[in-house]
Amino acid sequence: MSYGHTITLGLPFQDAIARVKDAFGAQGFGTLTEIDVQATLKQKLGHDTDPYVILGTCNPQLAHQALQLEPEIGLCCPAT
Repeated sequence: MSYGHTITLGLPFQDAIARVKDAFGAQGFGTLTEIDVQATLKQKLGHDTDPYVILGTCNPQLAHQALQLEPEIGLCCPAT
């Protein structure tokens, strides 16, 4: 089952995160949240996993427009 779109970058993990943030920034999106899933699972459950980071990004203008049309869309936003 596929939940998203995958692009493989030939970069070290932290460099890829920086590149993705830069690409989103160039399109007017800021990073509001960054969840280190690997660290959280290690801390909470003691499980070792592959590097995994969730970036919550937002474009304020687009978020505002969406919320004006459909207030419940905020449930899908990282923060408004």
